[in-house]
Amino acid sequence: MCNNGSVTTIHSESAEATRRLGEAIAARVEPGDTILLEGDLGAGKTTLVQGIAHGLGVPVPATSPTFTLIHELRGGRMPLYHVDLYRISREQDLEDLGLEDLMDGDGVLAVEWGDRLGHLLPPSYLRITIERSCEDRRLIHLQGVGERGQRLLQAVEVLPPC
Repeated sequence: MCNNGSVTTIHSESAEATRRLGEAIAARVEPGDTILLEGDLGAGKTTLVQGIAHGLGVPVPATSPTFTLIHELRGGRMPLYHVDLYRISREQDLEDLGLEDLMDGDGVLAVEWGDRLGHLLPPSYLRITIERSCEDRRLIHLQGVGERGQRLLQAVEVLPPC
């Protein structure tokens, strides 16, 4: 793990290490937190969300909500709202999802393709960008935006390297 100013980079050696990072993030999230996930198809966004879900104690495995757009995962310490904006192309479609209600709700909101939120971007969030470095290895860049995003990033920075 290295911190380059406002971005912390974690080297993940496997999908399991990426899931463990998600579990560690889950231990630090609070209701109303938003996590934006960015990266190419197959980069590991859903894998990270699987770790968050497991870390929250959600009893069912998280799967990609590509076609349903939102999965509401309950049964853990708090609800996890897993959103995939890959298929969203119009701003009106985005507004129709009702994401603003989830952003300050009773759970944590994890948004794949979070860069598509546009004007709905909350004032505080944790941005996670995942890059493939080779085969199963990933570079995971974390950036805290806003007060809560910065606090969450600082809590994650105390983690041991993957």
